[in-house]
Amino acid sequence: MHVAAESTQLRTVPQAASASEGAEREALYAQYKIIRRNGSVVSFEPSKIAIALTKAFIAVNGGQGAASARVREQVTALTERVVGALLRRQPSGGTFHIEDIQDQVELALMRMGEHHVARAYVLYREERAKERARQRDAQPAAVAAREQVINVI
Repeated sequence: MHVAAESTQLRTVPQAASASEGAEREALYAQYKIIRRNGSVVSFEPSKIAIALTKAFIAVNGGQGAASARVREQVTALTERVVGALLRRQPSGGTFHIEDIQDQVELALMRMGEHHVARAYVLYREERAKERARQRDAQPAAVAAREQVINVI
């Protein structure tokens, strides 16, 4: 009986985490920061990874995908994989660049066989990168146009 009790204690269910486990997890995540594309540094929030994954599944499967228990389970599993991979890379805390996180999301999607979702995710990232580049290119022209204005009163 003692052995059976020990084996059941080893099983953990992420959704049924106790309050103390949640607090430990939050304290662990507090050791990590994210460098955004604009250079600002923000707290590491795994829930944002789950949101991005959910949006990717919705983009491929439509709105009913978010309500699917299968999709929710996959998002949870994928988020855990991505977070685990990131924490293994820097076990004592540190910073990650947003691109590193997105690369890990792509890898996790591919490894779990979600090739359509991974493709949509990659294409979305590329589209957003082009949009940021267009905005960056347009910004100096707008600044130059403002500098050449002469106000006469």
